[in-house]
Amino acid sequence: RKRQRYVEKDGKCNVQHGNVRETYRYLTDIFTTLVDLKWRFSLLIFILAYALTWLFFGLIWWVIAYSRGDLEHLGDHSWTPCVNNLNGFVSAFLFSIETETTIGYGHRVITDTCPEGIVLLLLQAILGSMVNAFMVGCMFVKISQPNKRAETLVFSSHAVVSLRDDRLCLMFRVGDLRDSHIVEASIRAKLIQSKQTQEGEFIPLDQTDLSVGFETGDDRLFLVSPLIISHEIDERSPFWDVSRGQLERDDFEIVVILEGMVEATGMTCQARSSYLADKVLWGHRFTPLLSLEEGFYEVDYGGFHHTVPVPTPACSARQLAAAAARRDAHLYWSIPSRLDE
Repeated sequence: RKRQRYVEKDGKCNVQHGNVRETYRYLTDIFTTLVDLKWRFSLLIFILAYALTWLFFGLIWWVIAYSRGDLEHLGDHSWTPCVNNLNGFVSAFLFSIETETTIGYGHRVITDTCPEGIVLLLLQAILGSMVNAFMVGCMFVKISQPNKRAETLVFSSHAVVSLRDDRLCLMFRVGDLRDSHIVEASIRAKLIQSKQTQEGEFIPLDQTDLSVGFETGDDRLFLVSPLIISHEIDERSPFWDVSRGQLERDDFEIVVILEGMVEATGMTCQARSSYLADKVLWGHRFTPLLSLEEGFYEVDYGGFHHTVPVPTPACSARQLAAAAARRDAHLYWSIPSRLDE
């Protein structure tokens, strides 16, 4: 049975919000709403914001000229119009563009005998500056978003379970394809699995933290070369009682989150990926990627996803720890008996 992912391999969260009644909350934060829109909608709003503003004020300039009778005295040099050389709606629209963008070709210019035009000129200059600041700010934030930077942060296609220092560990590999580094990088992992409480409450997609070195500081990464992130399966781990056979039958998802600041821009970047139960290989280890060349280290990303099988007990970490304890106890009692002989 194909399991529905909570987080896709490319980091996209596979969750859609439906039946949202309080949609007015999106308008209270209109700036973030515009930034979060798709590019085609953002460009459409960007164009409409300027075009409608120019058309609106161009219509008002035309109404002023029409109401004053300027359009009836075209060519009359004894008549002082509100705006020189304004002879119709098209010229009023062009004057509106010149006013708001401060182009000022000099052919059409306001006169000092039109107080309503002076007030409108001030209003359009102020409002135009606000529209310009708002829309340019939205475009700048949208362009500088670090989403694309996360695409050069890669995760291994599989996670593995094998022994490391005689302890079962769940491991996956992360790497950065760029030469510019992620500053203050940190890694987190969560187990997504449905559970039922002792009271009978069913919790779909319950989230449990997987320790990847928070207590020791190993979750703070110096991501210059690919790193293998390890989760030690101990008594605090949700995989403490999971054996190889049970792993093949279980239904869960491991979500990994890598965060840090982009060195070039200083903005926070986040990359996500996930591993389903069938993407966790028991008894495998990642192949080395780093080699020492003449004067530098070289990383071969061609083997980034490669793993090799290694001897690994098929029992759970609890059973392995119990067996080790019995072995140590047997060794402890057998040494004095051998000395007595």
